[in-house]
Amino acid sequence: MLKKDSLKAEIRRMCQEKDAIILAHYYTVGDVQDVADFVGDSLALARKAAETDAKVMVMCGVHFMAETCKLLSPDKTVLCPDLEAGCSLADSCKAEDLQKFKEEHPGYQVISYVNTTAAVKALTDVVVTSGNAKKVVNQLPKDAKLIFGPDYNLGSYINEVTGRNMLLWNGGCHVHERFSAAKIIELKNQYPEAVVMAHLECKGPVLALADVKGSTATMLKYAQESDATQFIVATEAGILHEMQRTCPGKEFIPVPPEISESGLECSCNECQYMKLNTLEKIYNCLKNGEPAVEVDPEIAREAVKPIERMLELS
Repeated sequence: MLKKDSLKAEIRRMCQEKDAIILAHYYTVGDVQDVADFVGDSLALARKAAETDAKVMVMCGVHFMAETCKLLSPDKTVLCPDLEAGCSLADSCKAEDLQKFKEEHPGYQVISYVNTTAAVKALTDVVVTSGNAKKVVNQLPKDAKLIFGPDYNLGSYINEVTGRNMLLWNGGCHVHERFSAAKIIELKNQYPEAVVMAHLECKGPVLALADVKGSTATMLKYAQESDATQFIVATEAGILHEMQRTCPGKEFIPVPPEISESGLECSCNECQYMKLNTLEKIYNCLKNGEPAVEVDPEIAREAVKPIERMLELS
């Protein structure tokens, strides 16, 4: 296999040759972010892809993100470097389970977080992101009966800040679930001047300690614009690459998980699915034109509707 620099150069050459762009989520490894045309969160990447004239897009993230790209760009080829790159949050809400829950709660509208499969989106009335969930929910009638899923922590936070009483699906992100208030307190004692930033997928006690609560994009923007020089960051550690790149004079301290998946403490909290995206896999999928992600046309027709409604409301 080619050395790293040669691999990156060959990837960029093939992008030109094949009229392709590379999209990388903030949680992928730094080398993948460095070779990408666009780096961002899931919906921003899908929307950016839909705006381009490129015929091929390589979605370096997880499978549902590639599906969302395909929903918004049905005529383009969407490649996913590793089809095994799943998502614990999306997996926590199966379409058949949501269908049954809807049948048990007639008259309820379904609000689904963007971190869901196309099949779940097809059963949804409006999709939201962590960045726009509050705004979208606030625009729905006050007496509307609402189901929110699959992230329980995000739904809980939105209930709190909007005064709603949405029924919450009991799902979660395995990365954000591992953060604890105790670890943040330890770091705050070490870095008393640091700003604490936490993603809205974190538990309530973690969010209660945060100075900045929001999406990855919200945290990144705050870090770029703030006069502070130290930040304690409670989200997947991949975001630190972009934070450090755009804020070279500032220090970013990742919050470790309370207990890692191996049972041992480690210095950061990572999503093993995001880390399945590598330069070698990007090279191979560009070279071979696979694996490509497809969405059943009937599901796609329904799944794009709640995304379009979200864009109207936000």
